[in-house]
Amino acid sequence: MLQRRKKEFQYHANKYNVHMYDFRLILYVWVLSIIGILVINSAADGFAVKQLMGFIGGSVVMIFFSLIDYNYIAKFEWFLYSINIGMLIAVKLLGINVNGATRWFSLGPFGTFQPSELSKVIMLIIFAHLISEQKEKINSLTTIIKIGILYVIPMLLVALEPDLSTTLVFAFLFCTMMFVGGLSYKIIGIILGISVPLAGLLIWYIQQPGQILLHGYQLQRILTFLNPSDYLLTTYHQQYNSIMAIGSGMLTGKGLNNNTITSVKGGNFISEPQTDFIFAVVGEELGFIGSCVVLGLLLLIILECLHIAKDARDMKGRLIASGTAGILIFQTFVNVSVATGMLPNTGLPLPFVSYGLSSLLSNYICIGLVLNVGLQRNRR
Repeated sequence: MLQRRKKEFQYHANKYNVHMYDFRLILYVWVLSIIGILVINSAADGFAVKQLMGFIGGSVVMIFFSLIDYNYIAKFEWFLYSINIGMLIAVKLLGINVNGATRWFSLGPFGTFQPSELSKVIMLIIFAHLISEQKEKINSLTTIIKIGILYVIPMLLVALEPDLSTTLVFAFLFCTMMFVGGLSYKIIGIILGISVPLAGLLIWYIQQPGQILLHGYQLQRILTFLNPSDYLLTTYHQQYNSIMAIGSGMLTGKGLNNNTITSVKGGNFISEPQTDFIFAVVGEELGFIGSCVVLGLLLLIILECLHIAKDARDMKGRLIASGTAGILIFQTFVNVSVATGMLPNTGLPLPFVSYGLSSLLSNYICIGLVLNVGLQRNRR
């Protein structure tokens, strides 16, 4: 068995069209990651070196996955699914609790590991395979229910950590892959027709005394978003300070590593600015121009993923590349929207920019898979 697998790997590796290797995508990712390291170094002390090590390690992992056939990896879908479920159960039972959430394994001097970040990659691979295998029956109610149940199980485990923000990433990824997989517009219309009124009903319900759907801190964040003036000195102050910081950067920013008392870092106006509110640091220190550069690089990465998806040789590759684009779109939109006060405060990192080794590693694995899809574009 092992010999056969080894021969399959060598066969696929030898058939790659090296001329199709997307060095442009790698360049965009590396430039954005380097900007992220510089901004993290400016935002808080003691994190830039770890992010640099994550950048180096992530680059190695990216190149490694870019040279392994995604079809070969997808053959282990049930093994990967079992690992995924086991990992998410284990973190709930054995993980460390931080502020009421159990999302991380402690790695001692190496920091922490967040399984839900790796879980996104595993889900991307598994369900790209399952949806592509069922593409002829994707509009069958039986198929939708079967795929949906398999997807909901790990998503619920993430929700129970609790980690609502990553759960929403899972949900968006699922919607993206089902749409790209060929789900009919009629079914999409029916889903929207049901979900939009339900969303309105949900917003009403969570504001009622005794609601049981959300944890206290989650409810507080939503109420803060709906009535920010009532929470200006409490739960809204971080977002308010973030908006002020971005505005204060004006066109060109105050410069990296400035430590004035009015800055995010110098004045300690935002806790953990190197993670969820990294865009506030970008806006303040690099200004409007720097913010546009960061968002422009993210846009180029997303467009490159979509371009590779368009030319993918099979549905599985198309789903992997478009699913990666979907993850980056959602996380970028949410992170920037939180920093600018357009969405409730929630903890999602800005891809390749925010500090977080688990997130950085998972993003680099996804890019590696997209590169592999690109390598096989001309194979038929």
